[in-house]
Parts: sequence; structure tokens; C-alpha cells
Amino acid sequence: MAVDIGREQGKTNCLSGGARIFRPALLAAALLVLRADLPAAGTPPSESPLQKRIDRAAPGDTIAVPPGIYEGNIVINKRLAVIGTGKPVIRGAGKGSAVTITSDSCIVRGLAIEHCGAMLVDEDAGILVKSSGNTIADNDLRDVLFGIYFYHADRNVTVNNRVTGRKYLELGERGSGIHIWNSRGNAFYRNIITDERDGFYIQNASRMHIEDNEVYALRYGLHYMYADSNEFIGNAFHDNVAGAAIMYSNGIIMRRNRFQHNRGFASFGILFQDCHGSVADSNIVTDNVVGLFFEGSTGNLFSHNVIAGNDAALEMFQNSTENTFTGNNFIDNLTPLLLVGKETRTRWNLGGVGNYWSSYDGYDLDGDGIGDIPMKIQNVFQYLEGKNQNLRLYLYSPASQALAAATYAFPLIDINRETDDRPLMRPLEFSFARAAGPPERPAGAGLRLWPWISAIAFGAFLWAFVFRLRAVHDSR
Repeated sequence: MAVDIGREQGKTNCLSGGARIFRPALLAAALLVLRADLPAAGTPPSESPLQKRIDRAAPGDTIAVPPGIYEGNIVINKRLAVIGTGKPVIRGAGKGSAVTITSDSCIVRGLAIEHCGAMLVDEDAGILVKSSGNTIADNDLRDVLFGIYFYHADRNVTVNNRVTGRKYLELGERGSGIHIWNSRGNAFYRNIITDERDGFYIQNASRMHIEDNEVYALRYGLHYMYADSNEFIGNAFHDNVAGAAIMYSNGIIMRRNRFQHNRGFASFGILFQDCHGSVADSNIVTDNVVGLFFEGSTGNLFSHNVIAGNDAALEMFQNSTENTFTGNNFIDNLTPLLLVGKETRTRWNLGGVGNYWSSYDGYDLDGDGIGDIPMKIQNVFQYLEGKNQNLRLYLYSPASQALAAATYAFPLIDINRETDDRPLMRPLEFSFARAAGPPERPAGAGLRLWPWISAIAFGAFLWAFVFRLRAVHDSR
């Protein structure tokens, strides 16, 4: 028995010695096992609780997400419907995209999505779509770099989402509310976008349908780059630096949109840069620095638009040729046209129908509704103001108004050669225009602000300046 006990004690001592010898190795192995289950320092967990449900689901399943906060990014990599009730919150890990869709024909609906990454070059978004045929609806995206990013993604439908960007960032550091790259046939309805860099940014993408969206408080409401054959209908782009910038794109259709209160440095309602064959019909362009801006754009048609209350209705470079304006209402713009050059070969009427100009002082003796003398699309005071910006101080003075009227009756300066030979005597009636209300007259307008004595003195100065320009012109 003693022998047995000694033998057992020997075994125990032997094991104890071995344990002492191998304990550091065993501890290191245990730590390696534990570390394998932990995320690396500074990186998010590989899976959120919701991601585990997604991974267990079968293709075609619907995952109902009850109210609550779900931490971590998710990737939908099979055909699923992820539908929230009570706006559950998908709180991203702060790196990468909060929601990524890589499978076709998915549905993401009813979620609040926030806290994506901050890397523009990595397309960090609230929702990153890399597949086709998906539906994204009724989501609230906030604290996001890009809102919804479509990366080589076709035939998706995006409805009733609200995107709110990171207002604390400078404009250049933000992403777009809806960013579309190298995609085809997507449709966007009734989305609201604010506090991003651009509302819609569309590059190398065609056959987009954008309808009934509202975009405000950002840089460009709509930004096209190399995107042909798209249409946007019934959208509101307001209170931005600029309403829309349509660049290097052909065959754009725009109808019943509103471009209002877009003001900032070098601001405009719509910019056309190297655009051709587009149609703008029944749009409202009001209270912008420049209503419509053209450079290198040709063969575009503008009809039944209301262009009102802008500092300049139109600004055109001479290389923008063969554009047509017919049946438009130009109302209470400070100047009808700023032209860089002498002429543009613009057609100011089509089929005998010109445009209505509130500044037209002609007459209609035969009563056919068409002015009997052409409308000269120019303003001498704006010409002078373009050469001396300090004259803007006197923009609404009686002297400036008298100068414009006098030079219209007795031309002294050949400003440009643009004329509407068939001006309309009355504005056209549009049902959408009545809903917008009359354009507001800019603050500070009115004769009561200007003493007559100073007005007369300034008028004399302007006349002298005009005759001096004429003398210089004749000497050449």
C-alpha cells in the first residue's frame, strides 16, 4: 500500500514538475485561443447580432427587425427582405458602410441607419449597393458620409428615404446624398436629402428616373457628369448654393421641377456645361443669382418655363449655339441676359411663338397677342454694371431705370444682337405656376429709397459715361 501511495505521489510530483515546465507554453496557447475570438484593436466586431440572423436565414426569407438599437455593420449577401417595425436603429461601427447589399433583389425598409465610416475614397455610406433589382424604402439615414451609394448597380428602386449628412463637415468633406456610379435604369421617388455635398450625384449612369424628390441646404441639388438619357420630373431643389449642374451629358429631360432660392458665390438655378439635345419643359426657376447658365451647350429646347425674380434670367457664352426658347415667361428678372460675346445664334421663337418678357415695352396694334416690334434681350445698365461692379449699388435707382428706358428708345451702345422677334404680350398660364405664387421683389426695391436729387446727379454721370463709351466705340 505504501508502495502504491509512493508510486502515486511520484506520479503527482512528476506531473507537477511537468506542469511547471509547460505552464508558460500552456498559458500562451490559451491566450492565442482567446485572442482569436476578439477583434483586433481599433477595428469593429466582425458581426453584429443582426448579422448573425442574416447569416442563418435562407434566400427569400424576410427578417423582421423589432424596435431597438443594433450595433455593428451588416452585409446582406443573399436575397432577403430586412424590414423594420418602429424604426429600429442600425448603428454602424464607424468604419466602412453601415449596410452593404451585395445580392440582387433584396428589400431594405423601415430602418434608421447611422454612424458609417468617414472615408470618401472607400465609398463609406449609410447603404452601399453593389447589386441590382433591390428596393430601398422608408429609411431614415443620418450621420452618414454618403447616404445611399449605387456602385455598378442597375434597376434599383429607392422610395421615401430621408438622408441627412454631417452638417459639421465642410462641403468638400461630405459625400452625396444619393451617389450613382456606372449604373443603369435606377428610379428614385419622394426622397428628401439635406446637409450633404450634392443631393444627387450621377456619373456614367443612364436611364435614371428621378421624381418628386426634395433637395435643400447643400452645394448642388443635382449634379450630372457624363450621364446621358436621364429624366427628372417634379423635384424641388431649393436653398442650395446651386440648383443643378448638368455637365457633359446629352438627352436630359427635365419637367415640372422647381429651382428656387439657390444663392451663393457664382450661383445659378441650372448650369449647362457641354450639354446637347436636352429638353426643359414646365419648370420654375425663381430667386437665383443666375436662372440658367450656358457654356458650350447646343441644341437644347426650353418651353413653358417660368424664369422669374432672378438677378439674371440667362447667362450665356457665345459658344452656346442653336438653343431654342419658346413659350417661356421671363418675369421681373433684374436683367434678361448676360452674354459673354456678341451673339449665340439662339432661336428665341419656334413656330411663330416667342416668349413673354415683363420688361417688354412694345405694342400690339393688330391684337394677335404678338408684339409688333422685336424684344431686344439686353439691359444697358447691366452692361455698364458688368464693367464696373460698384454700380450695382444704384441698381434700383430712378436714374438707372430712366437710363434703361432712354437707351431702349434711343440706342447708344450695341450691346448684343439677341432679339425675340415674336414676343408675347401676355404671360402664358401654367397650372403649376399658380401654385408657386408671384415672385418676390428683392428687398430694397422701390423709388422711396432714393432721394431725387442724388438720383438726378447720378443719372447725369451715367449719361456722360455712356457718351464716352460711344465716342470710344466710334473712334475704332
